[in-house]
Amino acid sequence: MSDTATKVPPERLRELFLFEGLDDEQLTWLAEYGSARGYARGEVICSEGDPAEFLYVLLDGELVMTNAVRGDQVETTRSDRPGVYGGAVQAYLGDRIDQRYQHTLRAGRPSTVFALPARKFGRSVREWFPMATHLLEGLFFGAKNLRRLVDQRERLAALGTITAGLTHELNNLGVAAARASAELGDRLAGAQQRLAELARAGVDCERLGDLVSLQERLRGQGTGAAAEPGRDPLEVSDAEDELADWLEEHGVDDAWELAPGLVAAGLGVAEIEQVAPVAGEQLPVAARWLAEVLEVTQLQAELADATGRMTALLGSAKQYSQLDRAPYRRVDLRELLKSTLIMLKRKVPPGVRVVKDFAPDLPPVPVYAAELNQVWTNLIVNALDAMEEAGTLTVRTARHGDHALVEIADTGPGIPEENLPRIFTPFFTTKPVGEGTGLGLDISWRIVVDRHGGDIRVESRPGDTRFQVLLPLTEPDSAPDAEPDAEPEYGAQAG
Repeated sequence: MSDTATKVPPERLRELFLFEGLDDEQLTWLAEYGSARGYARGEVICSEGDPAEFLYVLLDGELVMTNAVRGDQVETTRSDRPGVYGGAVQAYLGDRIDQRYQHTLRAGRPSTVFALPARKFGRSVREWFPMATHLLEGLFFGAKNLRRLVDQRERLAALGTITAGLTHELNNLGVAAARASAELGDRLAGAQQRLAELARAGVDCERLGDLVSLQERLRGQGTGAAAEPGRDPLEVSDAEDELADWLEEHGVDDAWELAPGLVAAGLGVAEIEQVAPVAGEQLPVAARWLAEVLEVTQLQAELADATGRMTALLGSAKQYSQLDRAPYRRVDLRELLKSTLIMLKRKVPPGVRVVKDFAPDLPPVPVYAAELNQVWTNLIVNALDAMEEAGTLTVRTARHGDHALVEIADTGPGIPEENLPRIFTPFFTTKPVGEGTGLGLDISWRIVVDRHGGDIRVESRPGDTRFQVLLPLTEPDSAPDAEPDAEPEYGAQAG
């Protein structure tokens, strides 16, 4: 840039289409506060993200406007028309927004621009065009509020998907626990009645004690056909028939009802033969008591399993939502991914295999955990939708230099090459009308890139699509400051 700034005559400013409607007094005011500055070819006039200090208006030469997209500078506008402008274009909003350049301006060739201080530009717009200022403010904040509402709607849609699956799983487990609890009461009552029958039949306390000890021993050494997982159903059926025949031969009238439960508990003829010497003539009652006690044990195990899974599921839901946690903190990305996969379990078709490849040495990463869980949800749901009913979903973590890498891969048909540059564009979707808003990847992009200073990349070919999320392992110089329950601010895009 030239070291000297020169004044621009009001007559020269009148030639620019941007100022052609101003009167002499207004042009003189602009000329007083602004100045002409020269730039060499390729020289940066202002940089995206820096404090917005000047409005720049082209006098002669060429302006090139670029924006940072996925780490690259993408050219959005190039013009040599005098009067085109850039820089502090939102100065009329004053201190109501963080005034930073929304783009980078370069000189396409040796150029001269009129530089007007941002505060002077903002003041001139507000004072000279009050109605237009109100309209522009309405458009800006209206678009920002619309973006926030749309983001909330997309987050609620993702939450609805998670909630539906969570509710279904909890309902299934609750029903199983209630059934086991009800049957448990019946079986306990039946077992007590059988003991009473044995006592009334004259079985003394010593023999009853021997019978209880034998039951505990048999429960631990069962070798029936059902005791080993994966046994052929025909083998189990044969074992039931064999045991039922043995019981019937020894005077047990309801042998065909008792045999399946005893076999399911892992007992066969060899185990039940040990009961006969202890029970004596009361073998039929003892066999019924044994079957009921073993079923009580099984029901207790089912109840413990159901309630344990409910507790684990609620724990995963808490981890997923990050309730009672500080919004910005160091977390283990593997735990976030595991909780998301549990929440999405019902969306995984039977024909889809889930592979988890987590690096054991990946350190905790400073992030907004609840927001990242939304990113994982968006990427995993998209991968499952792409594969439809069959394929492999791979969730991988690794260290990539000074970043943590999370990769979500699927074996679907891939993303057409012509669509790859557009997938992070708001409202772009390849799904049928009513099935997608086209905002999931846009929101994910802003959470990862704008919120965390990371990056999202995608590689795709038929049978192998990979979304890679890169997150810095170190905290920024000034850690993000947010209230625990504040809505995230993603910032407005340059207009």
